[in-house]
Amino acid sequence: MSITAKRCGIKFDPPSVILIYENEHINKLRKRVMPVRSFSQYSDCRRAAERLKHHPRHGHYLDSVSLEQLVRLHTVLRDHLRGLSVEESLREQRRSHTDDEDLNKVSDEELKRRKAEMDILFELNRRRKDEPDFVYDLEVEFPENSVRETCSWDQSDEEF
Repeated sequence: MSITAKRCGIKFDPPSVILIYENEHINKLRKRVMPVRSFSQYSDCRRAAERLKHHPRHGHYLDSVSLEQLVRLHTVLRDHLRGLSVEESLREQRRSHTDDEDLNKVSDEELKRRKAEMDILFELNRRRKDEPDFVYDLEVEFPENSVRETCSWDQSDEEF
């Protein structure tokens, strides 16, 4: 059975993940409600998302849904249990994705999540030798009027 996820969302009472999917054999949209069991305001969102993604009954339906999306949905659920609104939870998630943040000061759970996001982005941008648009020695010319960032280690008074 070939399933393509169309939409994925959450329901607060009872805590559930809702998936709107299309069964490609019969071309019909279906809705599946997957309860999130044993979930509290102290739960690990990544672990709960992995548990749901690998669940024997629900895992097949969630193959086309990324783990990161499920983690974000579980984070909104957890924040709702903590008393935050959906807007506040999403704002907090966006704020935690700033590039200027020092990753040495974040928790281990947050660091693992950030590294997983970086790995996904790396794999998306990676070029392999067997791809048709692969170029071995790629050289890029940047426009002269582009903004150049300067750094203190770029400038040196000493010549070696």
